[in-house]
Amino acid sequence: MQQRHALGNPPVIRFRVAGCALLLAHLALVACLTLRPRDVMWVTAPNLTPLAGIRADLALGWVEAVSRIGQGLLLLAPLGVLFPLVGGRLDVSPVASLLRTTAAAALVSLGIALLQTSVPGQVADVDALLLNTAGAAFAHIAVVPAGRLALRRRQGYGPRVPAAAQGRTPTIPRVGIAP
Repeated sequence: MQQRHALGNPPVIRFRVAGCALLLAHLALVACLTLRPRDVMWVTAPNLTPLAGIRADLALGWVEAVSRIGQGLLLLAPLGVLFPLVGGRLDVSPVASLLRTTAAAALVSLGIALLQTSVPGQVADVDALLLNTAGAAFAHIAVVPAGRLALRRRQGYGPRVPAAAQGRTPTIPRVGIAP
């Protein structure tokens, strides 16, 4: 099926422009929250052991654990919706879209972790990378497939018809071959 988001389709262009603006605003907010220097007397060592920080949070109690894990999941969760919105494609494989979005969120989270190593008072945490990526993946799964379906219905995309159900290809009688 041919994509209907050529340059002449204003609704798709508006969605993509809005997505770009929201993506830039969200990334600016994330940069302000995560790359701001902290005035602390001492700094913990970087956490490079997967799930060690999550286990430590759980040892502090459920309330503290839910708060810290929730913050990690929610920090980059909007990227799970904003990256596909910027892409602007309606007819795409859900699995491929999820993999692309998750990989992009993981790269953004890795970039933040690497930049944090040069900021006073900030340390890298592999669990933050895992939680940020999982949050973006969960948001993508929860919102994007239903949103794409609604937009496809709104723009008149019908269900795909298999080639066999379309019937025989017409032939030109004089020539005897299909166009």
